[in-house]
Amino acid sequence: MRGGNRKQVFNEINITPLTDIFLVLLIIMMVVAPMLDTKGLKVAVPSTGPSQETKEEPKTIQLSIDASGQYSIAGANVSPMALITKFKELKGDKPDGLIISTNPEATHESLTRAMDAAQTAGITKVAVTADEQKEG
Repeated sequence: MRGGNRKQVFNEINITPLTDIFLVLLIIMMVVAPMLDTKGLKVAVPSTGPSQETKEEPKTIQLSIDASGQYSIAGANVSPMALITKFKELKGDKPDGLIISTNPEATHESLTRAMDAAQTAGITKVAVTADEQKEG
């Protein structure tokens, strides 16, 4: 005779708790996703076609980044820490945005730092161009 207190072997995996967890995560993602703010910079990509003649000179801030990562605005060197302040000063006189001319040898960090400073200063229109290589 067999004893009545013997346990049966359970050979199936219960996936109900796993399914519950995934459903809760899905609901959380569906609620949170519309609340995410994806604010960013508007970047104009330069075109290679023929240039169009403009009657009026655009009022843009011209920022140059050389190969060593030094910033200059209108020929005057600007430190990376002073970029935000300088952009805020010039933004009122030059409302058309910012044009960043960067040397191809410059680091991505220096370009990213300049774009971040522009966004912090409230500049929404940013264009990036590459300096032409001077052969000599």
